[in-house]
Amino acid sequence: MTVRVGVIGAGMIGQDHIRRLTEVVTGASVTAVTDIDADRAAEVAARAGATALPTGAELIASGDVDAVLVTSWGPTHAEHVLGAIAAGKPVFCEKPLATTAEDCLRIVEAERAHGRRLVQVGFMRRFDAGYRQMKEVLSTGSLGAPLIVHCAHRNPTVPESYHSAMAAQDTAVHEIDVLRWLLDDEIVSAQVVTPRATSKRFAHLEDPQIMIFETSEGVRIDLEVFVNCQYGYDIQCEVVGEGGLVRLPDPAAVGIRTAARHGTGVLQDWKDRFAEAFDTEFREWVASVAAGAEPTGPSSWDGYAATVITDAAVRSLETGGGTVTVDMKPRPAFYGGTA
Repeated sequence: MTVRVGVIGAGMIGQDHIRRLTEVVTGASVTAVTDIDADRAAEVAARAGATALPTGAELIASGDVDAVLVTSWGPTHAEHVLGAIAAGKPVFCEKPLATTAEDCLRIVEAERAHGRRLVQVGFMRRFDAGYRQMKEVLSTGSLGAPLIVHCAHRNPTVPESYHSAMAAQDTAVHEIDVLRWLLDDEIVSAQVVTPRATSKRFAHLEDPQIMIFETSEGVRIDLEVFVNCQYGYDIQCEVVGEGGLVRLPDPAAVGIRTAARHGTGVLQDWKDRFAEAFDTEFREWVASVAAGAEPTGPSSWDGYAATVITDAAVRSLETGGGTVTVDMKPRPAFYGGTA
């Protein structure tokens, strides 16, 4: 079957996913688009051969929509995801699942009441080939128990609208999700400390930040978030175990020798670094919808966990850098837990 997707939110990421669904992924078509900017919705819908609809509620209710993609402004996510669950339609929600832990829990409870998983959250790192290779290595147990994780998330620059809490909420949240998945372990505390600030930042921004997490099994994670590093978009991850380590590979790039130097280029944009991961993410989601199967990607519970952990990190940052306990509910059996 061809999965008919309705897209709520026609901004940059929405348009990129529409391109992906219409030009890259097989078995999908975009049949409806809505956006707070009606003119933009009409323009984007016309390009995709879709219908522009006035509201997310009308799009979800449309008989021409089998599944819903939410790429609108973050504070609207909960409303649209809950609407899709009520309609019994699969929904892919770009992160965040919701902007508050309370709204995340509302989604979790609605999905549990429905009786089967409908929601997938857009944490694309789990679909990256390098991270998947790391997961395979860790799953074999050949390195022994994980002990320490070293990570870095670096951007060349960020706009003036980027504020200090976004280092956890918009940036580190990707590491938070992928490390929970890699380690098959839960993060129980967060601490954020601020070293000497770079002069290459806007004055209101704390940059860089060092985030320190501890898991329920005692693994210590250190994450450098440096969003004005100047030189490129650079993602690093290394897991140290009892008998060895596994490191995320850098993206493949040609080596250049010229003018007495040997070097490789550094990517400048997250879209280029994770383009294949985004494609794989949507291929697998569309395949699950077409098969009538539950999604296998990040769940509503993962969206809730990420929100609670980033909340703890922001509290640490805003209260002087102390360690903050993550206040997470027990994971329900519906999502693979014991509660």
